[in-house]
Amino acid sequence: MDVPTTALTTHQLFISRALPHFASDPRLVGVAATGSWAENSMDEFSDLDLIIAVEHESFAQVMSERQSIAASLGELLASFTGEHVGEPRVLICLYGSPLLHVDLKFLSIHDVQTRVDEPVVLWERDNRLSQAYAASTGRYPLPNEQWIEDRFWIWIHYGTGKIARGELFEALDFISYLRSTVLSPLGLLQAGCKPSGVRKIEQLAPTLAEALESTIALHERESCYLALERCIEIYRSLRSAAITHHGAAEEAAVEYLKTMRTHWV
Repeated sequence: MDVPTTALTTHQLFISRALPHFASDPRLVGVAATGSWAENSMDEFSDLDLIIAVEHESFAQVMSERQSIAASLGELLASFTGEHVGEPRVLICLYGSPLLHVDLKFLSIHDVQTRVDEPVVLWERDNRLSQAYAASTGRYPLPNEQWIEDRFWIWIHYGTGKIARGELFEALDFISYLRSTVLSPLGLLQAGCKPSGVRKIEQLAPTLAEALESTIALHERESCYLALERCIEIYRSLRSAAITHHGAAEEAAVEYLKTMRTHWV
């Protein structure tokens, strides 16, 4: 088993305890680690992200037994499935003694090739999981810059209206959405990093992180307006010249923001 040099005892102990349980189930083909483990960047706060490859004909049965399988791996305090992130095959678990967050993603062996990274195989039968991964390459989804531009100025109009109406909590959530969905991914991509929202942005792109501090608003109209204006400035500095810019929408949305801000000064 190849353990990252930064992995801590809690993570190692869980894996060493869990693998024999997986190996004892003939319906399972292999187990692989993704996320921080695969990237060799784990620290004491890292989750464990595990792929559980299952024989295709046993997949439905194993899915129905996920809770009991998870409970066999340690002191399972709580768990729930990942529909909220569009991935119902994931069982999100919290284990105790000590506390550890573990995501167990159950996949048919036929489906493991479709992935966003390059997992590290921890255990397998007859080299089958390694062979499946070798037949394809993981591709992390990149931001679609034209998709963003097609929506951005409509979003700015929407957010301005929320501020003007005094729905400041919604405005704050909206500005956070722009930061994590638009500004951070585009900035990380330009910095040569994986565009994974705002995750680890302070370490990966400190200059970008510093710029984004100005998009953090207080529960005040003027603060929200300033943050939204700063979002526009940063977006303009990051968007590609190669995409089709919606100049008329941009001009109108920016003017609307100026007008609403002036109205409340």
